[in-house]
Amino acid sequence: MFAGLITAPRRIELVDTPLVTLPDSSDGGGNQILFRPQLGCLCGSDLPFFEQTGEYTVELGHSLHEIIGTVVATNGCRFQEGDTVLAVPEDQRGMFEQFVVDEDRAIPLDSRVTIEQALMAQPLGTVICALKKLPGVLDQDVAVVGQGPIGQLFNASLRNLGARQVIGIDLLPERIKRSASLGATSTVCSRDTDPIEAVAELTDGHMVDTVIEVVGHRDQALNLCIDLCREKGKILYFGVPPERIDGIRWRDLMLKNLTVHTSINPDFDRDFPLAMRWIGEGRVQLESLITHRYPLAEIQQAFETFSQRVEGALKVLVDFPQNGNRRS
Repeated sequence: MFAGLITAPRRIELVDTPLVTLPDSSDGGGNQILFRPQLGCLCGSDLPFFEQTGEYTVELGHSLHEIIGTVVATNGCRFQEGDTVLAVPEDQRGMFEQFVVDEDRAIPLDSRVTIEQALMAQPLGTVICALKKLPGVLDQDVAVVGQGPIGQLFNASLRNLGARQVIGIDLLPERIKRSASLGATSTVCSRDTDPIEAVAELTDGHMVDTVIEVVGHRDQALNLCIDLCREKGKILYFGVPPERIDGIRWRDLMLKNLTVHTSINPDFDRDFPLAMRWIGEGRVQLESLITHRYPLAEIQQAFETFSQRVEGALKVLVDFPQNGNRRS
């Protein structure tokens, strides 16, 4: 079978690897599915693997974790052979023709939506998990720093939950062009506008109740979040940070009496199913998040488009061949 292999910084190839089969329950297996991907979607957390930044060890199958596909076989009881499910592989190692995953890391799809819409339940589930950390956003002014795919999902979720203002901030004008349609009430292009002055004007000098950091990695913007937050406000740090962050003005954060929340590891029993339900019920409209689509044979171009934000790329989909031929 085929698998993805990152062979050098910013270089991914498809290679042959031994066929994976489902372990027999007598051999210690159980409650697992053999999963064959059908449609995947690239995420910002896949980029440290693709770029080989040194943050994580790169292994065969890196990096993909937002995936919908078919249950080929099962030794559990939740799903049946032939079911289409959303599954999240361990350690983001989902770039395989098929792989084994615990059945409790998969959820059924909502029949009311397309497979493309249903796929958005994975990233939306991470956003819902994060927002549950906050005491509430109804009638709150919120700034979302970073208007990539996850920032846009925060826009939509905050609007759905009743935030008074949702202020989207990003360096790229191509990205913030989509923010209003996904829930932002105002946008600030920080490439040519001082975001601190802009937020002060939008809030009559009070600044916002909550700032959500959705940049992370080497470009993290925690200091900006401190400046945007009002006294006794909250920061939700969602972007995956580097192992160490130097130069953070922690004393300023303390003097403003700010509360910092973080979030990781959504719940498969609550967060992802709720995200799927939101999409199925039409509570959020996420179709415009999908900007590009490639066959698996063009996985290199898909990663380049996403990592370089070509044409304001947000969600980049990858179609897996269903006949086992990676060239199709």
